[in-house]
Amino acid sequence: MSGGTGDPRYKLAADNRRARYDFEIGQVFEAGIMLTGTEIKSLRGGRSTISDSYAAEKGGEVWLYNAYIPEYLQANQFNHETRRPRKLLLHKKEIGRLAVAVQREGMTIVPLKIFFNDKGRAKVEIALARGKKLHDKRATEKERDWNREKSRVLRDRG
Repeated sequence: MSGGTGDPRYKLAADNRRARYDFEIGQVFEAGIMLTGTEIKSLRGGRSTISDSYAAEKGGEVWLYNAYIPEYLQANQFNHETRRPRKLLLHKKEIGRLAVAVQREGMTIVPLKIFFNDKGRAKVEIALARGKKLHDKRATEKERDWNREKSRVLRDRG
């Protein structure tokens, strides 16, 4: 269930880099996304953002809210709404697992990235996440700085 980070077959359309800073990432899922033709064309341009977006379960389905996909300029009057809710395509068991985690454990469904797989289909990598407190963010930053300093010292000595 991993997305396409370093794999050349995958083309990244949008990345939520802030999610790993603001949330503790748990289980990761790969979901399809229902899009219109102009949304696909616009996604291929790579100017969309998902940093403010989230996913939620509603009526047995999972929806992606507040994801920004800019209008496709060549589409005239047939264009799409830029921030409309978009349905995510998951198996029933996965939807149930996500719904239980959100209701019982107080977790959030966070989109990590939108990418095109090797067949050219748009996919969304979502994760169950728990929000970090300010002191957790500071600890993460301190650990990152220490690792950077440590690798610099080892590189200079070796």
